[in-house]
Amino acid sequence: MTSSHMGRLYVEEARGRVELVRLAFERGLWATVVREAQESVELFLKGALRLVAVEPARTHDVAEVLRRTADRFPAWFGADIDHLASISTEMAGDRGIAFYGDERQGIGPQDLFDRDDAIRALGHLDFVAAQCGRLLEEPKA
Repeated sequence: MTSSHMGRLYVEEARGRVELVRLAFERGLWATVVREAQESVELFLKGALRLVAVEPARTHDVAEVLRRTADRFPAWFGADIDHLASISTEMAGDRGIAFYGDERQGIGPQDLFDRDDAIRALGHLDFVAAQCGRLLEEPKA
């Protein structure tokens, strides 16, 4: 299986998860929105990397590899690399506590995130989805 084919599969999988994130938002599951949005963003970005034949990092935060390989992407995508990388880092940082909460303090994930956090996560997801969707759909030069 080619890297490009795997990239396409990652982006398509991430697209499918967007509806689940929106359903969690409708139900007021703020921590779930944050966690699932992070997973979708991770899949989108790893798919984008594979689309340009870059092996994604085996980590939840792909910021470093995005920045290091920015020249592999079309100029319009490369112009947003710093923003995409920042989103990756921010959301990867929220991933664990959105799933488990703060176990040392005995605070569950639903008590750590609110509607504003979910809206921010959705905004990040929408931006990444649009960029990676465009990358997937554009003909290769």
